[in-house]
Amino acid sequence: MLFNKDLLGDEVVDVTWTATQKQRLSELNADETLYDCVFPDTAAREKHFKQLERELVKKNKEQLMALKNTSLRPLLCQLESKLVDRLTKEGFVQVVTPILLSKGMLNKMTITSEHPLVKQVFWVDKDKCLRPMLAPNLYHLLKDLRRLWGKPVKIFEVGPCFRKESQGAYHLNEFTMLNLVELNDFDGQQEDRLRELAAIVMDAVGIRDYKLVKDECHVYGNTIDVISGELELGSGAYGPHELDSSWGIIDPWVGIGFGLERLVVTVKGHKNIHRAGRSLSYLDGARLNI
Repeated sequence: MLFNKDLLGDEVVDVTWTATQKQRLSELNADETLYDCVFPDTAAREKHFKQLERELVKKNKEQLMALKNTSLRPLLCQLESKLVDRLTKEGFVQVVTPILLSKGMLNKMTITSEHPLVKQVFWVDKDKCLRPMLAPNLYHLLKDLRRLWGKPVKIFEVGPCFRKESQGAYHLNEFTMLNLVELNDFDGQQEDRLRELAAIVMDAVGIRDYKLVKDECHVYGNTIDVISGELELGSGAYGPHELDSSWGIIDPWVGIGFGLERLVVTVKGHKNIHRAGRSLSYLDGARLNI
């Protein structure tokens, strides 16, 4: 490839991609190393762009045909099925809870009008919102299931959540969460169990390269995050916790949540999470406007 510099008079001028070209390369999932190409002149740049675009368009078309003829399901759906199968084999019960969440449920999570996360909430009316997380509904279920089932209570949910996120490469307004929670007698070993649950999820989706990092968040305080590369895939916490009294929970528990689109990004190596999520521009990571 031509990665030289052009001399115009006494001034050295770099000929690089235009903003439109760089955006197009991003849409077609070009490798990030190609974004910094430098050319001797605009003619060389245009020639190389057309060649590269053809190659990337071909690759996207091949991905779409593979979906049609082979896999038949986007990877997001495939990972959801793998997770459901694995977690039910581990004794977790799948639950399905409402997408509309009451303001009172958010308040129990300390997300009140003064909380920084309240700015990310999509309100349907003054008393209801689209759920920004699965945890409130699962917390609500734990008390009744503890009474009805005894211990342990092991439940999980996979479903859509909504937040007014920053429009970065790894944030979506609408995304899919997996949350699992176990209420049990852990003999003070909640952190060990949390690490086991993280390993179960990572194994189910085939991600081997990850690490667990202690961190903090606005809701739970201390957390243990699952990191792959520089991307946070999930975050876990455990109790007894100061939130528990609001929900009538008195037993120890562990819980961990994952963003499924981020799991897809990690498995496929996408540069932009919009390729992995619910979209009218992409299908199973392939660009449709090609």
